[in-house]
Amino acid sequence: MLCGFYLYGTCLKHVGTFTMLKFQNIQLIQKPSLEAQIPTLHYPKPENFSRGECALNPVRFFAIISMQRSGSGWFETLLNSHINVSSNGEIFSVIDRRNNVSNILQTLERVYNLDWFTSASKNECSAAVGLKWMLNQGLMEHHREIVEYFNDRGISAIFLFRRNLLRRMVSILANSYDRKAKLLNGTHKSHVHSEQEAAALSSYKPIINSTSLISDLKEVEMITARALENFNSTRHMVLYYEDLVTNQTKLKDVQEFLGLPLMELTSRQVKIHKGSLCDFVSNWDDVNKTLNGTEYERFLHADYEECH
Repeated sequence: MLCGFYLYGTCLKHVGTFTMLKFQNIQLIQKPSLEAQIPTLHYPKPENFSRGECALNPVRFFAIISMQRSGSGWFETLLNSHINVSSNGEIFSVIDRRNNVSNILQTLERVYNLDWFTSASKNECSAAVGLKWMLNQGLMEHHREIVEYFNDRGISAIFLFRRNLLRRMVSILANSYDRKAKLLNGTHKSHVHSEQEAAALSSYKPIINSTSLISDLKEVEMITARALENFNSTRHMVLYYEDLVTNQTKLKDVQEFLGLPLMELTSRQVKIHKGSLCDFVSNWDDVNKTLNGTEYERFLHADYEECH
């Protein structure tokens, strides 16, 4: 399977079996060609408005490819804080837009022609336009046609994953619970903008199925590896949520990847689950016992304060 990728690369190099694909072990193989580093420039002609004096300003096309509860919402708000970026959200969360490949491609055409309007749209003078796309929203089922479209249209893919899949699992379970419980005054929120809201949502401690835990983690790794393999011919970069949190130069890398003027990117979103992971899991002892001594033991100790 896969073991390495190019930071701005056009392909992944096959150098071993899937057992070699560990998130902390993914490594740079070599520098890509100069051509691979330069995003394709476009000059869209929207049907619904005139770009006016910006008609001669080039636009870069991108897609943020991720999985639920991997930090993509936060990352997209960072990108949209750039004066020249319009990332239009999780468009394919609506089933009708992804129920067949024809609808998918028609929707993409509207987005990249600047005819898709959201609160993030900067329209006339956007220098980069894109969307956020989850792997389970038609992307994997129709990957051949989508890869062909990406390559034909010069669309750059930004993969965003989490290294600590156990924290992602906690976030998924807590978010699923709040869809019904609506802990914030009867309102469900997937993302929050205050410490008080974060504390309220993190007060719920899910129970993790320790029996299927290891197989569940392996399945997520397999899905991630398959996605990278399916899109290995596209111009892409791979990011990890944890690196974005701890290393601000990663945001510089993203802007350079998209060929944007560098700006300080900001977000009002507040992290929900901060602190020791054991404080957010009801059956922590079972989880700790299940993962200790396995390849996933690192998830017990990563990111924040150690659990005791």
